[in-house]
Amino acid sequence: MWKKIQERIFPFIIAFSALSVSASAAFYSISGLSKLFAGAAFAVIIMTTSLEVAKLVIASLLYQYRKTIPKLLKYYLTVAAVVLVLITSMGIYGFLSAAYQETAAKAGSIDAQISLIETKRDNVKEQLAVYSDEKTSINTAVTELRSGLSNNKIQYKDKETGQIINTTSSSTRRALEKQLDQAITRQTEINTKVDNLNEQLFGYETEIVEVKTGNDIAGELGPLKYLSGLTGIPMDKIINYLLLTIIFVFDPLAIALVIAANFAFEKLRPKENIYGEKFIDGNLYEEDKEDEDDEDDDEDTPEPPPPLPPPPPPPPLVDAPYNKPAFPI
Repeated sequence: MWKKIQERIFPFIIAFSALSVSASAAFYSISGLSKLFAGAAFAVIIMTTSLEVAKLVIASLLYQYRKTIPKLLKYYLTVAAVVLVLITSMGIYGFLSAAYQETAAKAGSIDAQISLIETKRDNVKEQLAVYSDEKTSINTAVTELRSGLSNNKIQYKDKETGQIINTTSSSTRRALEKQLDQAITRQTEINTKVDNLNEQLFGYETEIVEVKTGNDIAGELGPLKYLSGLTGIPMDKIINYLLLTIIFVFDPLAIALVIAANFAFEKLRPKENIYGEKFIDGNLYEEDKEDEDDEDDDEDTPEPPPPLPPPPPPPPLVDAPYNKPAFPI
């Protein structure tokens, strides 16, 4: 019984799958073609909807009447079905490529924004490198000036006593102190600028991270970028190969499922021979016998009791014996 249910339900499953794939292919195709001809979108929707329905009807007609349909009509309908499949595939390609271009445009905008921030960051790095070199040189000069002040000593011999006297040069000290004050002032300015540049650099780095992680585009295009980096093929070519693979499977699969559904339903239809007997898939079809088989296959139904034996036949009738009289009458 369960096998018979499977045989009868499976064609409906095939038909439902065929309709779902056909409907989704039609939706994507209609959307893509309406975007391609945006100036007459409503007219394109009506036209492509009728063509999608006609395509399914043609596929069923060519299968159902494949033996009786005229050859010229069969050839024309076959060519028309192939052309309609190509039109549907073109619409699906247009829809998916438009969706990719929209995402790619957003990704390009984000990349341009990141590139601008990186340019600002690089300028700050160059300024920081210049000020860092100047800071190093000023630190060296300050150290040397301080060393010069500590070593600012002169010696001379006293004429009266003849002793050697150690002292400092006031003019040299004043010159060194002036240079040291200027160097320290410049050092303070440079330190302030270096701190500001470091803060700007940190802000640009933080902004780049926020731009990269603050949107869903990276997650959408992440696999494509990974494949592009792995294979060395540009991302546009990878998406083109993927779209071609989809369109060459999508609508032809819908047509194949429609034909498969017709084939499955044809197998369920009983056929009569010249004697009026009905056959399904080569097996004799009898409604009464099928009902009996269904009852036998039902395990939950108890078997009927065996029939009672027939009653024994009655004994034969025996005539009473005839007694002859002793004396004649």
